[in-house]
Amino acid sequence: MKLGRLRVNVVSDGTWRLDGGILFGQVPKALWQKQVKADGRNRVRLGLNCLVIQSPQGNVLVEAGVGKKCDERRKENYALNTGKLVSGLRTLGLKTTDVQYVTFSHLHFDHAGGATKYNRKREAVPTFPKARYLVQESCWNDATHTNERSRAAYESLDYLPLQEREQLDLINGDKEIVNGVWIKETGGHCRGHQMVVVNGASRTVAFVGDLVPTPYHISLPYITAGDQFPEETLEKKRQILKQAEEEQWILVFSHGYDVHAGMLERHNGRLSVKPVDLSKPDP
Repeated sequence: MKLGRLRVNVVSDGTWRLDGGILFGQVPKALWQKQVKADGRNRVRLGLNCLVIQSPQGNVLVEAGVGKKCDERRKENYALNTGKLVSGLRTLGLKTTDVQYVTFSHLHFDHAGGATKYNRKREAVPTFPKARYLVQESCWNDATHTNERSRAAYESLDYLPLQEREQLDLINGDKEIVNGVWIKETGGHCRGHQMVVVNGASRTVAFVGDLVPTPYHISLPYITAGDQFPEETLEKKRQILKQAEEEQWILVFSHGYDVHAGMLERHNGRLSVKPVDLSKPDP
């Protein structure tokens, strides 16, 4: 989709499955299973969606998926079918060396895993060798100082090589990456969680990360059990969804499977998502 001098598209790194109880938090299964079905292990299939923004000032990648480094245990636990990001970029005519900026909503393995890859010596190195990687300093501090509760969500090989190769930029708060493309710190899901807002000529596109990971999560009580600060998530969701509805933003969902992006509509007082295909012109 062309937004003035910017072009935006969604590229998938593949799919994975997450326990429904984690995905929907305090919402009982009797309710959420009316919208989506779980497998025999109570896992829900999810997408791994990345936003590509092509700008005259450089190409920006938001999220990197899981990538290909995971061990067999993690692959089996999460039914990983991943590592498709680089080939997806090729369909847009982009090589890894064409990406100037990479940023993430946060550094959990399902968002940052594809930021690095194994070289022939089986060393983890940045997947995008010419890119600057932008991360909130508070997010970085938590990722590099995990505890018993958070440790399973992180994999240090996803992000430590970025610092070792001097491609890491730690930021504090909001930042404009290129003209019209803003990082907005949100908190909520974890410390330093951020969204990316693309202010196009006639339309705003927002990658909302794990504040609203799927279209099912536009209902305010639907907050993952993995959220570090769920009350903060609730208030931030309320604010963002109100603005998105009023201004007709296109929301990109980090884990939407059937629907990657969409606009909010209200019917009989209830919000729903009208799917939008970012590979097509502005609706």
